[in-house]
Amino acid sequence: MLPWIISLISGAVGGNVAGSLMKGSSLGTLWNSVAGIAGGGLGASILSMVGLGAATSGGGDMGMIVGNLASGLVGGGAVMAIIGFIRKAMNK
Repeated sequence: MLPWIISLISGAVGGNVAGSLMKGSSLGTLWNSVAGIAGGGLGASILSMVGLGAATSGGGDMGMIVGNLASGLVGGGAVMAIIGFIRKAMNK
């Protein structure tokens, strides 16, 4: 359960960081967080399917924490960026 929570929280952070870096594609703080949470969960799911995620193991070591932080940040930022670009393209 802890790896998922770490991934979701870091996904929200990643979504907001991506939103602040891409001013024209930002969805606002709330929706950047929602997109980031979805991306963090998606990143954790993909890693666990591949067998690299710590969500498959019950350990709470530092590698698990760092891996879930990284997957959440990257997944959250990527999903927010994709949604932001799609929304921006639809508004043109």
